[in-house]
Amino acid sequence: KKQAETELTRVADDLRALIDTANAPIFGIDTKGNVNEWNQKAAEITGRSKEEVMGHDLVAEFISPEFRDSVKAVLDNALNGIVTANFEFPLYTKQGKRVDVLLNATTR
Repeated sequence: KKQAETELTRVADDLRALIDTANAPIFGIDTKGNVNEWNQKAAEITGRSKEEVMGHDLVAEFISPEFRDSVKAVLDNALNGIVTANFEFPLYTKQGKRVDVLLNATTR
C-alpha cells in the first residue's frame, strides 16, 4: 500500500510539473468560477502571477465586460461536462494590453 501511495504522489507531482511548465497558458477554476490553477505561461502572458490570481473570480476580474457572458457560458458548460474547443476571446494583461486567447474548456 505504501508503495502505491508513493507512486501516486510521484505521478501527481509529474502532472503538476507538466501543467506548470507547459508552453501554453493553462488555468483552472472551481465550481464558483474562482481561479485554482494558473501555470507559468498564463503568468507570463498576462503579467499576473499565480499568487495574484488564485482564488479570484476569473470572469468578473480578468475578462472584459463584453465577453464576460460568453466566457462564463463556456466555463459553465465545461463544469457540466460539455467540452468547448477553439473559443477565442480577449484576455487583458496586468498592463492593459489585449491578448487574444484560444480556449479549450473541459472538465477536469
